[in-house]
Amino acid sequence: MKLSQLKNSIESGALLDSFKKAYVTDDFAKAQYDRYLKTAEAFAEVYGDEDREICLFSAPGRSEVCGNHTDHNHGCVLAAGISLDAVAVASKNDTNTVNIKSAGYKMDTVSCDDLCVNCTDTGRSKSLVRGMMARFVELGYNIGGFDATTSSKVLSGSGLSSSAAFEVLVGTMLNYLFNDGKISPVEIAQIAQYAENIHFGKPCGLMDQMACSVGGFVEIDFNDPAKPVINKVDFDFASCGHSLVIVDTKGSHSDLTDEYAAVRTEMEQVAAVFGKKVLREVDEKEFMANIALVRNQVNDRAVLRAIHFFNDSNRVADEVSALKDGDFERFKSLIIESGDSSYKYNQNVYACKKPLDQPVSLALALSEGVLKGKGAWRVHGGGFAGTIQAFVPNSLVEEYTSTMKKVFGDDSCYILSIRPVGGIQLA
Repeated sequence: MKLSQLKNSIESGALLDSFKKAYVTDDFAKAQYDRYLKTAEAFAEVYGDEDREICLFSAPGRSEVCGNHTDHNHGCVLAAGISLDAVAVASKNDTNTVNIKSAGYKMDTVSCDDLCVNCTDTGRSKSLVRGMMARFVELGYNIGGFDATTSSKVLSGSGLSSSAAFEVLVGTMLNYLFNDGKISPVEIAQIAQYAENIHFGKPCGLMDQMACSVGGFVEIDFNDPAKPVINKVDFDFASCGHSLVIVDTKGSHSDLTDEYAAVRTEMEQVAAVFGKKVLREVDEKEFMANIALVRNQVNDRAVLRAIHFFNDSNRVADEVSALKDGDFERFKSLIIESGDSSYKYNQNVYACKKPLDQPVSLALALSEGVLKGKGAWRVHGGGFAGTIQAFVPNSLVEEYTSTMKKVFGDDSCYILSIRPVGGIQLA
């Protein structure tokens, strides 16, 4: 499709069925048209040509659903792709250079002939583009020059993995532009993790990239982190009568690095008591039989965090079973259990060094007031500050978001759904 034809294709409805693969309903699909048109207009403005053949791409953000702080100790996680996404308009060029202009950011330009790690780009999006391309080449896949403009609704710092969505978007463009779409979503996720670890310089796990790339509900077993077991869970979220609401409590993550690190460190200290590196290698029954020994050698909080690890990692299978059985009420009760475990045992709802600042605790209390007996709520992501997650009956969405906005601001709520697909070419 030529850039000049995009508007007509949208207005005629020719792209509706394709858009519904990612956006599910007619209304939600049509609501995305303006984004793509604006991104296409930006393409024409940046690259100065409306007669080029273009393709449209999308990659979602993600939400952790169960398995809070379990992945780093090789446990199990349930995550999901969400309806907030990053989108791109892209076209091959006749150079050996990739140019990506993201809305609000400077152009990223990477030569296909210069794919070595560049320390001056560490922590920048340019390093992610280079890392994706480098890994494609290492694995024997094709790359080439292309131009793209992108825009994203996966807000940075929202806990919804904007960086993973961007990585998967780049991988999806490379996959379809140069490899006929033959690379699996699982491998795209693994390539994205490589780009973030090696080129971007962040030692992340694989959960974020996998949920963004695969889409839907995704169960991940990290028993062997090099070869995680991936299980996409078939569940029609659109039919369950609920919305996924992420609430940004506006709590600051600054000066909390030690709090996050302590969760992993203390779990690993418990594992060390049994001569193991991570808790997944420890027999749960042996741990429970030796709690007195563990608390003497480590501390009580470490014991509680280990209890949370075993319970929440095991809970993932129960949530998957509930979804497969279509039992959304049981699923919600397990979400609440997971949240309670994070609060009481993992203790990552507020920072001990800032006991007077508890926005996440407050958001959970307000959520319980509105949703008790009807919905579900839990801390989202790393915790200590930031966001919570709630599954809200559609009939209560207005009341729930109104309650939250009065306390945390008009821009605090993201009303989402679970997106059935991950990275995708739409046209």
